[in-house]
Amino acid sequence: MKYWLIKSEPKTYSISDMKQEKTCIWDGVRNYQARNFLRQMNPGDLAFFYHSNTIPPGIIGLVKILESGIYDPTQFDPESKYYDPKSTPNTPRWQTVSVEFIEEFPKLISLADLKQKFTGDELLVVKKGNRLSVMPIPENVAEKILTMKDNL
Repeated sequence: MKYWLIKSEPKTYSISDMKQEKTCIWDGVRNYQARNFLRQMNPGDLAFFYHSNTIPPGIIGLVKILESGIYDPTQFDPESKYYDPKSTPNTPRWQTVSVEFIEEFPKLISLADLKQKFTGDELLVVKKGNRLSVMPIPENVAEKILTMKDNL
């Protein structure tokens, strides 16, 4: 099992939305490095749900990867803001995963809290200039984050 961090703006899709829906496809990722991380995810992996572009930003919950290797349907939809005219059903460019809600944390673990505990080499989300919406988290770091959420 691997650990990941996935970001979403709460105004677009929040942990409350995830909790209500129970499962969803993590669509709309349009960064090649983030897409490549999505391609590395496997069913059973866990992902920290991170609220971005909010005050304060931070980790608010946990989801589980249900299925990987899904073609992101928004790439084919001309009405979607994630439409990619260069992507076709025969040569799709964007893959994603489906995720299942596991838990909402009792309190957000803020980016400031994460910066106090981890360096940019340990946890990419605290690295200055990092704007990726999907990133891996080393197991030892994930275990520390899980401990942090229980001690808030």
